[in-house]
Amino acid sequence: MWSEMKPILKSKSDDEADYFPSSPRKDWSINLMKFVSILVIFMTGLAIGLSLSGHLSRFYTSQTDLFFPRTTYAASCDGDCMSLQNFIKPPHLIHSMSDEELFWRASMVPKMEEYPFERVPKVAFMFMTRGPLPFAPLWDRFFKGHEGLYSVYVHTLPDYRLNVSMSSVFFGRQIPSEEVSWGSVTLVDAEKRLLANALLDFSNERFILLSESCIPVYNFPTVYEYLINSAHTFVESYDENTPQGRGRYSRRMAPKIQLYHWRKGSEWFELNRELAINIVAEYKYYSLFRKYCRPSCYPDEHYIPTYLNMFHGSLNANRSVTWVDWSRGGPHPATYGAPNVTVEFIRAIRNNGTFCMYNSRPTSICFLFARKFAPSALGPLLNLTSTVMDF
Repeated sequence: MWSEMKPILKSKSDDEADYFPSSPRKDWSINLMKFVSILVIFMTGLAIGLSLSGHLSRFYTSQTDLFFPRTTYAASCDGDCMSLQNFIKPPHLIHSMSDEELFWRASMVPKMEEYPFERVPKVAFMFMTRGPLPFAPLWDRFFKGHEGLYSVYVHTLPDYRLNVSMSSVFFGRQIPSEEVSWGSVTLVDAEKRLLANALLDFSNERFILLSESCIPVYNFPTVYEYLINSAHTFVESYDENTPQGRGRYSRRMAPKIQLYHWRKGSEWFELNRELAINIVAEYKYYSLFRKYCRPSCYPDEHYIPTYLNMFHGSLNANRSVTWVDWSRGGPHPATYGAPNVTVEFIRAIRNNGTFCMYNSRPTSICFLFARKFAPSALGPLLNLTSTVMDF
């Protein structure tokens, strides 16, 4: 019996296992280190993920703001911010875009010729003023009954708020504005800002720049048909060999702008949509005016006339549709108040015996608007709307 029993041999490791058994405390420490390591890796990954998510969110949000600015669309979003209607006609004018972002957004042109909506062409009336609009009641009467055929935009001092009734066409129509100084390139900036904001509405086809001292001398249907059916835009652009004309040209603009390119014209222009987009998108020549056309140069009288002369002369009627009286001389035109406003005076502006070209044919209707009128002229003008101006 004893001989059948054989010894059981143990390896060295078995001996060590017997003599050095595992410690429960040591196992607990190892497991704790593993847990801490995994927790650190998890938290690091989570932090990186949140950081990237925040960055991407800010990136896409900033890009989306260029198309659908939150302050423009959020007020009446109703869960449909990305609708076509909100894109082709922003429901509000207030936005957070810089001029650079606004001009980029406004200069986008659809490649498709057909619109995916029923587009009724509108006239954009763009008012540049430092303060109140004394002729707002006259314009309200002018626009009444023609909703859907016009848009109104107002550029004021940055902190100024128009005091008009909620029923006025000017209510809520102020655009984000900047400070403007007479005779400086900031006037051109304001013109571009008005054009760009108006271009955000894809139905705006014609763009007329007006001041607070401008009045209409014809009724809305006449103005609308005249502008919408015109084959040309209306910008004064002429060569004047005087100190106030060629004398303002700077040789430092060469070779991009030569003296024979240089033109002068009234600031109060009218443009079609194609040319409005080109002017908003243009920077090459604008930068020269900003750099070399100083206050004595008056860039608002030269930038657009020169640019159109250089590149789009055939599309321009080379005249203004806003009447103004410079016969008294000086840096500013004549201003007319209440004593001047008579039936004969308004009729003389409407039909002053001169002829101009409209769609390559002569016409006696050359001016649709007039300036410069003092606030005191409002009462007499309102009395003449039904008898002379037909509205």
